[in-house]
Amino acid sequence: MLSQHTHTLAVPTRGRDFHDITGEVESLVDEAGFAEGLATVHLQHTSASLLIQENADPGVRRDLERFMARVCPDGDPMFEHDYEGPDDMPAHVRTALTAVNLSIPITSGRLALGTWQGIYLWEHRHAGHRRKVTVHLIGE
Repeated sequence: MLSQHTHTLAVPTRGRDFHDITGEVESLVDEAGFAEGLATVHLQHTSASLLIQENADPGVRRDLERFMARVCPDGDPMFEHDYEGPDDMPAHVRTALTAVNLSIPITSGRLALGTWQGIYLWEHRHAGHRRKVTVHLIGE
């Protein structure tokens, strides 16, 4: 019989950086006790994003940040929306180019992540925030 669980994680960020939330999501899957199912991870914000990415070499995350800084630089005069500073609209664009939702299968009681994959909250603002991530689990 299918069962569902919903949890909200509060993730404190230290400003623009990647925050590994794999362990927290894995713990929720363990607690649910599902052998098979689906984990949906949703970020409730418009200036940060979620991604599944390389978890072994931190150079990958640094390269992603450098790429995004080139594509969407802070303070670009093209942007009208800058109420909260020069990183305001670039943070929104970064979110639009990435994702706020992830779907990850649960197989054999575990998240079906590859060997080198981790789940990251990518903070796009320079200031730290307390981000809310809702994790919905369905399975049996």
